[in-house]
Amino acid sequence: MVRRFLAGLFINKGRAALTLSSIAVGIFAVAVISAVGRMGTDMISRSLDDMGINSVLVQTEDGSPTLSDEDVAALGSLEGIDDAMPLMSSVTECGLPQRKMSCIAWGVSRSAEDIISLKAMHGRLVNSSDIAANARVCAVDKEIALQTYGRTNIVGKTIDINIGGYYESFEIIGVATSGLSSVQSVINGVVPYFVYLPYSTVQELCRTTGYDTIALRLNDVGSGETDTVSDIELCMSRRREDNVEVNNLLSQKRQLDGILSTVTAALSVIAGISLIVSGLSVMNAMLVSVSERRREIGIKKALGASNFRIVAGFLAESTSLTVLGSLIGAAAGLTVIFAGCLWFGEPFSWEPSILLFALGVSAAIGMLSGSYPAYKAAAMKPVDALKERS
Repeated sequence: MVRRFLAGLFINKGRAALTLSSIAVGIFAVAVISAVGRMGTDMISRSLDDMGINSVLVQTEDGSPTLSDEDVAALGSLEGIDDAMPLMSSVTECGLPQRKMSCIAWGVSRSAEDIISLKAMHGRLVNSSDIAANARVCAVDKEIALQTYGRTNIVGKTIDINIGGYYESFEIIGVATSGLSSVQSVINGVVPYFVYLPYSTVQELCRTTGYDTIALRLNDVGSGETDTVSDIELCMSRRREDNVEVNNLLSQKRQLDGILSTVTAALSVIAGISLIVSGLSVMNAMLVSVSERRREIGIKKALGASNFRIVAGFLAESTSLTVLGSLIGAAAGLTVIFAGCLWFGEPFSWEPSILLFALGVSAAIGMLSGSYPAYKAAAMKPVDALKERS
């Protein structure tokens, strides 16, 4: 019986293959687009996590360096705060032999490794001794090393950085990586280069004793996060007459994740429109099949086959075509996704809910597309059907 059903399904192998292909392409597009969106979201999320996204930044509204050591101590003593670090930043230029480039100079403390997830790839990071001595040392990101020397390890080299309007020479004590390193590699030239200096050195060269930013690491990400952020705002409002901005990076990351998920879903829906077009091809194929099988339909009705059985048979054929095409498209899509993950060194990731939804929609479209041809077949009179041969 199964063999007879499949034989009816593939009476015209060429037409059946084209119909299957149209459905497979639609499901393939949905699978690949949803997976690419998911991979992009995961990559950005991992990069943000690696940057210490469970941090809160306290900044002056006008960007002036008026935050003090007392502010750092007060914030660091709050419940829910693991660590507090002065943070200074300046968009400037740095120069290595025969090359000058724009960069962002960050004044950090020894807590940079924990608070902003900075890691030493070669050499070391800024430590307490460097801060106490206002040392002319720095760590650079690996992209600076690759762009200037063509290798990652340039520990011991000298770099000139424009701080406070004058170029100062700094010894490179380390090459660092952060959550942005992978993004820099992909979109080189868009994400700026980073250099990391002792914050005390930046203060000395800029002739200031304050900071423009304090970075705080939360120890309770989740239920207590909102309360901790409220305590930070309350603490700063009590200490200062002028207002400061408290930026919860984790909250912003959640908003970004939501936007990226919405965009991925929208693109998947757009790709799914091709399934509706595929449904038209299924309807056309089934109408042609009904026309070619008039004699077969007439014989079945003459032998007592009910209209329900005729309708059920054609609906089963149209639904089977769409489901089979969907499975082929899903298999092809997952194969391409897996190969792409291996090529780019990313973990295999796909969106099962979107793919299952697309498969369900495809089966529904198959039934709807086969409804009219099935009704037309059932409405035939046996005498009229037997007059013509297929």
